[in-house]
Amino acid sequence: MVFGGIQKSTLIDYPGKVACVLFFSGCNFHCPYCHNPELAKGMALEQWPEQTAYDFLEERKGFLEGVVISGGEPSLHPDLIRVCQTVRQMGYPIKLDTNGSCPNVLEELISRGLVDYVAMDIKTVPENYPQYIQKDCNTDAIISSIRLIKTSGLSHEFRTTCIRPLIDKHIVERICGMIQGANLYVLQRFRLSHVLNPDFFKAHDYCITENDLLEYQTIAEKWIRSCLIR
Repeated sequence: MVFGGIQKSTLIDYPGKVACVLFFSGCNFHCPYCHNPELAKGMALEQWPEQTAYDFLEERKGFLEGVVISGGEPSLHPDLIRVCQTVRQMGYPIKLDTNGSCPNVLEELISRGLVDYVAMDIKTVPENYPQYIQKDCNTDAIISSIRLIKTSGLSHEFRTTCIRPLIDKHIVERICGMIQGANLYVLQRFRLSHVLNPDFFKAHDYCITENDLLEYQTIAEKWIRSCLIR
């Protein structure tokens, strides 16, 4: 396979580790604020043949401390399990970024010990997904993935990009009820730059203020072990 891109080093994508990010191309969601629109559309930021990526990881042993598998949506790819096996055999811990739409794949990765950290994006409450994220979204899959992650025993986080009308204080409280007891909930600031659907932001009052974020954080701290604004 060919990866859709690689970030050679990052200090922020894998908590506590110097990591690289391997990007899988293609996504089954159409989040209007997606900041990797090329990957979401199945294109590549920069093509990296699989063996070239492995050669890079081999060369960077001793400097890199982990590998992030991101996208797009990695769980859509039939090669994901094999890629994780190869990276694991090289001695790297793996963090998976996912939208939670494929709980069967997530369950296999967890049961086979192929991931060490899972970060799942929760876009809004499940019943809003068909309107804003994907018309034929299986919302039960989202709920199943949340449960899998919470009971996995793995380090994990849930993340929400904060824009209206996907998010308000009532929606944040409902999300927090779904992920109650999670290790970490990250409220992500939105910046209108290079997004998948610019027209969405012309038609909606999307702005959420810093005061709003602080209010959401206060709500989340009643349910979650730690809540960060990023």
